Amino acid sequence: MEALCKGLDLSKWNGNVDFNKVKQDGYSFVILRAGYRQTQDPKFEQYYYDATSVGLMVGAYWFTYANTVAGAENEAKACIEYIRGKKFDYPIYYDLEDDPSQSSYPLKTGKANCSAMVDVFCKTLQNAGYWAGLYTSKSVLETHITPEVANKYAIWVAQWSNKCTYAGQYGMWQCTDRGVASGIKGNVDIDVAYVNYPSLIREKGLNGYSKSTPTTPAKGKTFYRVYIDKEFNTEDDANMVACLINGKVRR
Repeated sequence: MEALCKGLDLSKWNGNVDFNKVKQDGYSFVILRAGYRQTQDPKFEQYYYDATSVGLMVGAYWFTYANTVAGAENEAKACIEYIRGKKFDYPIYYDLEDDPSQSSYPLKTGKANCSAMVDVFCKTLQNAGYWAGLYTSKSVLETHITPEVANKYAIWVAQWSNKCTYAGQYGMWQCTDRGVASGIKGNVDIDVAYVNYPSLIREKGLNGYSKSTPTTPAKGKTFYRVYIDKEFNTEDDANMVACLINGKVRR
């Protein structure tokens, strides 16, 4: 697939971020953690304001601690409350993964239950006027999510490698957790987008936008086309990230 642009996903763990430097470094969008359990991410409001202020496009995700369908629905309702009144250029994602540090193991509930949790979370977001999706790893998509559910929503797949080998449909790929970006201390997750979500979301009047909103990006926002060499096969994460960031870029 042809990559359209590159971005980052961020949470409180990324600390203070200079979003102007992030944009100058060639990133077009950021996916922000809105919250987890029933709690808002402490950096969400600041990150959202700072990112949109410099013209970066924004999406959001919710890290689940649920292990039941009812729990996932409650998290969706909490997510809606925290994102209400804001505009998002990218989908709102349900982050499904185990977190041993917090004794959170939703994947242990099995494929049927995980698929049902994803379905109810995304349906609840859709009913509230948002483009909903799922973030998870390639292995979880293949073992814990039914094709029927995976095909219904925007998929953001995590596979830390030089290429994504997930056979199903997906609109974003998280290619590494060892990226480097100006304005951020330490490593950061890097994402590649293959779908022009900003245009589609505006056209459909979702995520806080009305259908009358122009479909072209606002002045000052840059949308990049990034071309990744298909022969690139280095196993060194640092070199891989450098090649991704400094690869051929044209407007």
